[in-house]
Amino acid sequence: MATRKIIEQGDGSLTKVCRPVTSFDQRLHELIDDMRETLEQANGYGLAAPQVGILRRVCLAMGPDGKVIELVNPEILETSGQQEGYEGCLSVPGMYGWVKRPSWAKVRAQDRDGKVFEVEGVGMTARCFCHEIDHLDGHLFTELVIGGLYTEAELDAAQAESQRKKGKGRKGKS
Repeated sequence: MATRKIIEQGDGSLTKVCRPVTSFDQRLHELIDDMRETLEQANGYGLAAPQVGILRRVCLAMGPDGKVIELVNPEILETSGQQEGYEGCLSVPGMYGWVKRPSWAKVRAQDRDGKVFEVEGVGMTARCFCHEIDHLDGHLFTELVIGGLYTEAELDAAQAESQRKKGKGRKGKS
């Protein structure tokens, strides 16, 4: 296994639609293993093949139990509900934006050996499925941001201010 370089926003690879995987061979296994190591080193929640310069429909998403789910040729079958929250991306380092995503998603994919399976996710897992599959279609989360992008320091300051205001409101009430 090897850690691969994560491509950042501005690289044309991130705006291209990825081709389906047709060979479930050792090269694919090595790609998935390298992506897993890269994801772990980056402390991320998900990673798509175009983020490491490979235009194939492969991505990894963090499951609710903290285990990585490998998705080859994934497609979203169904979604429901809505969640909103700040989202970031390993290809847009240090920047976060408010994004709406489904709160539940059902995905059909293949495993590294080509076997078809379905998986469902709620909350962060659903968000991760949608985010990573968007990468496979050439889209970044920045296209969905409501408002603007914030650095981590700006986000921390805004959240601290929000907590301060909530605290003030409570003090005057009994």
